[in-house]
Amino acid sequence: MSYNDEHKYDDIIHMPHPVSKRHPQMSLLDRAAQFSPFAALTGHEEAIAETARLTDKRMELDENMLEILNAKLQFLKEKETEKPVVVISYFEPDKKKPGGSYIKAAGTIRKIDVYKHRIFMDDGRSIPIQDVIAIDGDIFV
Repeated sequence: MSYNDEHKYDDIIHMPHPVSKRHPQMSLLDRAAQFSPFAALTGHEEAIAETARLTDKRMELDENMLEILNAKLQFLKEKETEKPVVVISYFEPDKKKPGGSYIKAAGTIRKIDVYKHRIFMDDGRSIPIQDVIAIDGDIFV
């Protein structure tokens, strides 16, 4: 290193710091925020949590279970005007990955629509008949 390189800025080193007349001076907090670490992997933790979330596999009903289920649906269709209270267990497919979860819905049946293949509950729930695995209630006793 030469003498010129070491004393290159001697002429300006003791000059006052320039202050802009047009832009206000940035606060120390804002200046520090410029150098704070940023999340380069935004969404990475959510993706890991989603991958770790477990789903159930859809079970296949055997002939006997299907016959029982169909008989119960037929009976409920006949008693529809009486607003039967039941507990329906059904499979709800997951929107993000293969599989899903089994849900129990307890409530009053508003309508069984055989054309749309749906059971409509009084709470606004609409259950696809093909996803139903069990129907229980006092009405079957």
